[in-house]
Amino acid sequence: MPSTYTSLHYHIIFSTKERRPFITPHIQTRLYDYIGGIVRHEKGILRCAGGVADHVHMLATLPPTRAISDWLRVIKSNSSGWIHDTFSDQKLFGWQDGYGAFSVSSSAMSDVERYIAGQEEHHRRISFQEEFVEFLRKNEIEYDERYLWD
Repeated sequence: MPSTYTSLHYHIIFSTKERRPFITPHIQTRLYDYIGGIVRHEKGILRCAGGVADHVHMLATLPPTRAISDWLRVIKSNSSGWIHDTFSDQKLFGWQDGYGAFSVSSSAMSDVERYIAGQEEHHRRISFQEEFVEFLRKNEIEYDERYLWD
């Protein structure tokens, strides 16, 4: 086959350093727009982004040109630098090491988009930690809770 065809959609979740509430309403929309620009620059598509003060959810379609870990390194380092440069009161801002990346079938994209859009309401009922552990369980990812939040 002379060409390569992929459909690589990811639900990506990552939190602020120590899950501090750095992502204020003043920053939130601009941050998601900036992340979208990073993803576009790197030849991906940010389908949607959302979250609350201490973490971000993204639905992104990424090309197979590099590992997801490389994608997240670029997104997190560039967005963190942008926050430091743009918001003088956010000098302590940082992203926590690590992330969750879960593959999404094309048929489930609209469900994930709705889930991400409903983050504010969702987190009135469940904490980030409970949500993330549920994602790990649903995706059958082994973890040791002793090391999950370091």
